[in-house]
Amino acid sequence: MYRRAISAPCGALLLAACALFFLPHDEAHAGTVPTHTRPHTPTAGATTPFTTVEAESGKLGGGARVRSISPGVPEPTAASLETEASGYALVELKATGDSVTITNTSGKSANTLVVRASIPDAPKGGGIDASLDLYVNGVQRQAIPLSSKQAWNYRGATTNPDDPNAGGMPYRFYNEFPLWVTGAPIPAGSTITLKKDAANTAAVYDVDSVDFENVAAALKQPAGSLSVLDYGADPKFGTDSTIAIQNTVNAARTQGKSVWIPPGKYLTNSLAGTPLDFTGVKVQGAGMWYTTLYRKVPLPTPDGWRSEILVGSGTTLTDVQIDANAVWRQVRGDGGSDYGINASGAGGWLVDRIWTRHTDANWLSGTNGVIENSRTADSYGDGFNVNNSNTASPDKLGKNITVRNNFARNTGDDSFATYSDAGTGGTDPQVDGTKILNNTAIAPWWANGIRIAGGSHIQVKNNLVNSVSSNNAMDIGVFGDTGNPLLSATVSGNVLIGGGGWNGVRHGVHIGSPADTSLFPTAYTTVTLSDNVLRGSLNAGLSIDTARDHVTLTNNTIDHPAKQGIWIAAGVTGTGVFSGNTVKNLLPGQVATQNDSPTTFTVTG
Repeated sequence: MYRRAISAPCGALLLAACALFFLPHDEAHAGTVPTHTRPHTPTAGATTPFTTVEAESGKLGGGARVRSISPGVPEPTAASLETEASGYALVELKATGDSVTITNTSGKSANTLVVRASIPDAPKGGGIDASLDLYVNGVQRQAIPLSSKQAWNYRGATTNPDDPNAGGMPYRFYNEFPLWVTGAPIPAGSTITLKKDAANTAAVYDVDSVDFENVAAALKQPAGSLSVLDYGADPKFGTDSTIAIQNTVNAARTQGKSVWIPPGKYLTNSLAGTPLDFTGVKVQGAGMWYTTLYRKVPLPTPDGWRSEILVGSGTTLTDVQIDANAVWRQVRGDGGSDYGINASGAGGWLVDRIWTRHTDANWLSGTNGVIENSRTADSYGDGFNVNNSNTASPDKLGKNITVRNNFARNTGDDSFATYSDAGTGGTDPQVDGTKILNNTAIAPWWANGIRIAGGSHIQVKNNLVNSVSSNNAMDIGVFGDTGNPLLSATVSGNVLIGGGGWNGVRHGVHIGSPADTSLFPTAYTTVTLSDNVLRGSLNAGLSIDTARDHVTLTNNTIDHPAKQGIWIAAGVTGTGVFSGNTVKNLLPGQVATQNDSPTTFTVTG
């Protein structure tokens, strides 16, 4: 179960020494507002089984220093370690003896940690390996293995995205490093110290955050299930298990049984040319910390390779981790990246308690699908993307898909997205009924925290976004020039921190529609935003721009933007109904509302 909530007051700690904590929250009351939450402040984000502590909240030792950015400084024009850090702040350990000490504030002992950190690339690319020492209450406990082999890509490189000497802009600096704690668990209230000792050979260690988690025992095999071990799968990562796992699924489908994947790490690098297909079967692992399906893809990747997992009508997938050795984004490309799961089907599907790492997007289409209580990290594409798969297929409609209580960090595109593509002829059906509820998006290294791109009856409620590197905390509009219009969306109770990154003119929240209106000449972006908190944007708090928008803003709070609170750009046609909104803590010379389309965009209220 996910057991800890993120509440809005945590988001207030955005600035130079910000720290985002997951506050204790009783499992029996998940979804309620804790008593320490201030009145009228929404509780937002996923309820998780771990507690995150930001490194910059800790005690520094030696010559360690905090590096950070905050609203009001010059808007970033390139990616940096600061823009990609959660809270836009990190701790730098550069010399032997540098350290940071933080406290286990989870209220429980922790037998696992996830350290989010960055170490330098190799001079010619490809990354390096180096350890960082872990101390518990001042006593050295173990070395944490770190690597930059799946970090440091270069945007616009003339050779490949992993080449630092080909003129590209470096980004994707961080990775998460999960580890089991050696010896006794770390008691609640105890301290851990991350220290650069003589044996830690990286030139610099940039530490962003640490997750503390008390992982329960592995799940047991369900009665009546078929074990992949009986069909030849290898839990010790020695031989390929792709065919064995698929044969187990096929047998379970025929026999009307479920599939059990026991604890272990399973190699799935078969060159069969087809991905694992779980359609119509319940597949369960022993838990996301225990059962890992690992894609050790040949690099460069052969043409036609697919390593995704297909989830179709009648599928249930639970309690597994899916990881890969991919090194850059390009679905089916040379870098080894492919979707985590690819869900479709008219008959509904369920994905629960999975953890995808170093994959491309979790690609979510079909009808009546649910993904919940899951995590994604260090992805090369979107975290969770609801869509119509760019087709008119009845199995890929994107109808009534629910994404709730999930956690995404360091995604390589939108952390959470729903998009409706009409196709070049405008005939692909409209995505309808998407629900993005109570999710958390932390530090995507590319694109937006949440993106709403077309559709009807879209609900985006009670989510938390913190520290977007390149784009907006939330983007609301249409998918390019071939997107279906956004006919109706309700956006409420979200806490959106930061945004306004280096990728052109970006903001806390952006609302817009295509400048090219040829496909849908009379369509407007229509959206209602209520009871949201927009805090600490590195540009305008909320921007409305080209070309046609109908916007209702009610009881929103825009706090401490770097520029305007609300900015209606030139060239906008439409209406705004504004009531009960608060813009506060403006910087000198900035205004609460600036309407540069006064004759074509009418604001009332």
